[in-house]
Amino acid sequence: MELAERTKILVVDDLPENLRLLAKLLVEEGYEVRQSPDGPLALSNVPRFQPDLILLDIMMPDMNGYEVCQQLKADQQTQDIPVIFLSALDLTFDKIKAFEVGAADYINKPFHPAEVLARIKNQLRIRQQAMQLQAQQAIIQAQQQQLEEIMQAHQAAEAKCRQLMASTLS
Repeated sequence: MELAERTKILVVDDLPENLRLLAKLLVEEGYEVRQSPDGPLALSNVPRFQPDLILLDIMMPDMNGYEVCQQLKADQQTQDIPVIFLSALDLTFDKIKAFEVGAADYINKPFHPAEVLARIKNQLRIRQQAMQLQAQQAIIQAQQQQLEEIMQAHQAAEAKCRQLMASTLS
């Protein structure tokens, strides 16, 4: 089962040529792609599109990528969506800031398509494993609750048996 077969990616960049290039690359790999030319539009697209991953430029007018990422991470509905920054900013400070606001990864522009695809697959795999872990934790919690209920019922039955035995012996 390929990750790309069911995966939605939101690409956010103010340069139309970057949007076209990334969308073409991702569609060819089987991903479902939605494009947003700015931060506010991206934020309004997220609830409707429900992306599995977001590729996000940093330097955009009106709202930069850091601000978009902060808003995504502040919202319970979107905080778990991995964000990969794609940016021409290559200073260590810029990369650190990206991770501080919640980025899962950072790719420098100009980028190599194979690197972008590898990093996307890696983040999707991590997200899938995290979701599996959450599901397993929910199962364990439910089983733990059932076990506690069984133990309480057992203790109540034991108490009743002791009470019956005590009343029979007296």
